[in-house]
Amino acid sequence: MDLMTDSQNIENSPATSPANAPAISPAISPAADVAEHPLAGQVIALTSGGTGGHMFPAVALARALVRRGAKVLFFTDARAARYTDDVDGVETIILPAGGIAGKGIKGRITGALRLGLGTMKARSLLKKAKPAVVIGFGGYASIPATLSAKWLGIPFAIHEQNAVLGRANRMVAGAAKRIATSFPTVTMIAADDEAKVIWTGNPIRHEVAALANTEYDVPTTDGPVRLLITGGSQGARVLSEILPAALVALPRDLRNRLVVTQQARAEDIDAVRKTYDGSGIDVTLASFIDDIPDRLRDCHLVIARSGASTVAELTAAGRPSILVPLPHAIDDHQRFNAQQVEDAGGAWLLPQDRFTVDVLSERLTKLLQNPSALTRAAKAAKSTGRPNAAERLADMVLDLLGLNPAGTPDLENINIKDAQKTRGDTL
Repeated sequence: MDLMTDSQNIENSPATSPANAPAISPAISPAADVAEHPLAGQVIALTSGGTGGHMFPAVALARALVRRGAKVLFFTDARAARYTDDVDGVETIILPAGGIAGKGIKGRITGALRLGLGTMKARSLLKKAKPAVVIGFGGYASIPATLSAKWLGIPFAIHEQNAVLGRANRMVAGAAKRIATSFPTVTMIAADDEAKVIWTGNPIRHEVAALANTEYDVPTTDGPVRLLITGGSQGARVLSEILPAALVALPRDLRNRLVVTQQARAEDIDAVRKTYDGSGIDVTLASFIDDIPDRLRDCHLVIARSGASTVAELTAAGRPSILVPLPHAIDDHQRFNAQQVEDAGGAWLLPQDRFTVDVLSERLTKLLQNPSALTRAAKAAKSTGRPNAAERLADMVLDLLGLNPAGTPDLENINIKDAQKTRGDTL
């Protein structure tokens, strides 16, 4: 979980439950109702691991599908039930599940047994419910339902949040009908599966999606320079240790223009505040920033980790950033995420082993005095964003069912090669 910290802030507001929806007026034609609710009477199954990074996009799609008339079955593990509690039209089913990668022998055996039990339960329930399609969002808890769909002959698709295909998704990608991606290029996808790839983007909260319609506020040569620093929901200690000292080391005239909002772990805030004391920097410190969309709208530069949700929000909003990937992330996926945005010109990747006071201070001095570079990066970041990703995913479901919504953007440039071509033309 990254910039996103609350499942209620996911892209688009909660849907009205079909059971509680107002009765359709007799004056409305059946054709009009079909157009508005093309999935009426359809059962769609979603499945996801229990962490926020997997759950947020899955819940966003659930809301979009319910708005289109579907009944949604949501297969996940016990950690994730709270994410779907307030989503009308969704029935949550808890499956036994456990991780395998990075575990000892005992942990791998336990994880495998739990996955086996989860698969038996998922297969039985899917056989009974007969969903039209299953959509998996990765995480080990998604394996039972996607594998069961494969064995039962139910068409299924997967969504990958990162620029590296996750291990759970890799297990089933070969049998998937579609592979939806958050990035225009994703590694670890087999060559034989490339034709199934569709670049939908990664769903984000609607307050941030709305920033796609705003212009980047270019910093003036003598006005305030607003920085947003965030390490995700848990904070990132390296940002607290390095950034304050690097900002204090900037030239005085630049320091006096800084307006900094920095997230830090609660136990680090006193030390961070002490570093800033007497520097002339206007700083707001918090262990949790509850107005990220407003801060993101107003900021000139973001310094952050490069988790999938963070990158999706930065690119949708079109904000330049310095990205510091978590060095020990599984499959180094945060580095791949950051590299995608840097290659597009929308960010600067700074590995943690080079994230030092001297390096950062020198880079910020040059960058913050170069508004044109920040403006170019903002434009490039926005060119790779997909602020309407949840609707694109819902359109993908319609496409899988042969309903093919007319004129939807995700049915153009459907595969990775076309998406790359589009990106190149934009830049």
